[in-house]
Amino acid sequence: MKITALLVLKCTGEGSDPVILANASDVSHFGYFQRSSVKEFIVFVGRTVAKRTPQGQRQSVQHEEYKVHTYNRNGLCSLGFMDDHYPIRSAFSLLNQDPAEADKLLKIQRELDETKIILHKTIDSVLARGERLDSLVEKSSDLSAASQVYLILLRQEPDLAFETDVLQAGEENQSVLYHIVSFQEHQHAVKSLGSCSDVEAVG
Repeated sequence: MKITALLVLKCTGEGSDPVILANASDVSHFGYFQRSSVKEFIVFVGRTVAKRTPQGQRQSVQHEEYKVHTYNRNGLCSLGFMDDHYPIRSAFSLLNQDPAEADKLLKIQRELDETKIILHKTIDSVLARGERLDSLVEKSSDLSAASQVYLILLRQEPDLAFETDVLQAGEENQSVLYHIVSFQEHQHAVKSLGSCSDVEAVG
């Protein structure tokens, strides 16, 4: 089973030839010197069949070992050149379907692209108000003071590893000590801090 060509035509009626809006063909199975003529023949047959397909109707026209399936919807005609073994129902389903829904990979890619657009719009809308992420972090009621400091420092020093020690001195007296060490010194710092019984290193 093979699809040789798919066309979309605008059928204006009143005896005028349909206008080709889209034309995709695969003539690789024909001889090299035949391909140009085959493409021209596809256009000719496509216009001829589309012009003779009334609005709201479907047609299947046999030509040698090929069938031309067409559907005219409100003057917009979709047309496919398939071999004789291609199921008619599948042919018309192809002419009516949304390609993004039919192709699972294309559908997934479209969903990913839409997600990217949503994320970009969200970021742009925040920046458009003149706000910085750091200022939003400082104003957030969802973040503790320690988390706010950590996120701000992390944005300012993305190449540094942070180790946090929390020293408690009573219920109302808590302080946070941040040790900033480079990644090259990270392993040595963890070993050094681990030797102290009263300090817990968080890697």
